[in-house]
Amino acid sequence: MATLGDAKRLVIKIGSALLVDRNTGALRHDWLQALAQDVAFLKARGCDVVLVSSGSIALGRGALGLSASKLALEESQAAAAVGQIRLARAYEEALEPHNIITAQVLVTLEDSSNRRRYLNSRATLETLLGLGVVPIVNENDTVATDEIRYGDNDRLAAQVAVTVGAGQLILLSDVDGFYSANPQSDPTAQRFEVIDQITPEIEAMAGDAGSGLSKGGMKTKLMAAKTATAAGCGMVIAEGSVLHPLRALDAGGAATWFTPQLDPRTARKRWIAAMKPQGSLCIDTGAAAALQQGKSLLPAGVSAVSGLFERGDPVRIQDAQGYELGQGLSCYSSHEAQAIMGRQSREIEAILGYSGRAALIHRDDMAI
Repeated sequence: MATLGDAKRLVIKIGSALLVDRNTGALRHDWLQALAQDVAFLKARGCDVVLVSSGSIALGRGALGLSASKLALEESQAAAAVGQIRLARAYEEALEPHNIITAQVLVTLEDSSNRRRYLNSRATLETLLGLGVVPIVNENDTVATDEIRYGDNDRLAAQVAVTVGAGQLILLSDVDGFYSANPQSDPTAQRFEVIDQITPEIEAMAGDAGSGLSKGGMKTKLMAAKTATAAGCGMVIAEGSVLHPLRALDAGGAATWFTPQLDPRTARKRWIAAMKPQGSLCIDTGAAAALQQGKSLLPAGVSAVSGLFERGDPVRIQDAQGYELGQGLSCYSSHEAQAIMGRQSREIEAILGYSGRAALIHRDDMAI
């Protein structure tokens, strides 16, 4: 069975029902402070941590005195605008005593479905994590409509886990795992310790959302598990309402673990390799040797560019004889690549008029 100690990068999803008191609409400060201590404990152990947190609409609804019943779209967006600033401040104040810097990252479904936005989001999150920051991610409810929404933070958390190449996704829930039936209504329900494969029988056991504050139920958690495990990220559903839920999980607390199908790096390489290339880059022998050593492709090693492509599009990588070496996601458009090919990375700004990335294809975005 996997443990939190196996992962060097964790994405933790926190639902509204854990963070906000459903009766008063107030933030659960004691719970958040305990969570912050858990995050500091994981950070001290060398883990990168990303928090995907609900709660902005719930907090904003309370502040605005809006009804606890279903809100109109514009009311939800107004509540999100008011609540988001409170949510970000709460995390900042909780983690600051532990010398942890936080960042707010707001996304929509479009940011992952559009490859260019996806790469921008990925680059930002990677930079934040490299600087030791804990990103606080939430759906941008202020601007999102039904057509561009995830709709629940379980699936958003899974997408974030895939984006940052996390080893484990933790869904903190109001139950301690996945059960054969709803344990609140069926005393014979059995909790699964480990799920290696999500079968139709497993899917049939999933119920709907149980809290008036949360939108996700077991169905959305299984959807999140499918996304995460297919990309090489393990997932766990664990009890979140207790104080110090992450320490409890780390100590072997009750939970359901979903087994990843691949490791994150291999899964990403396969995803890139399966794409249809939009163009090709011809490279010299020195660059070919560097790629075999796991290095990025720099403009200096490129001798020719063909096809029309934009930043983030997949391109074929081939040697001078036309032999295909692999493919990757280009950091530049075909027009820009032609302008900087054969040149040193330090010359990019003078040529393009802006300071771009040093690599034409980064090693993490390449399948050789």
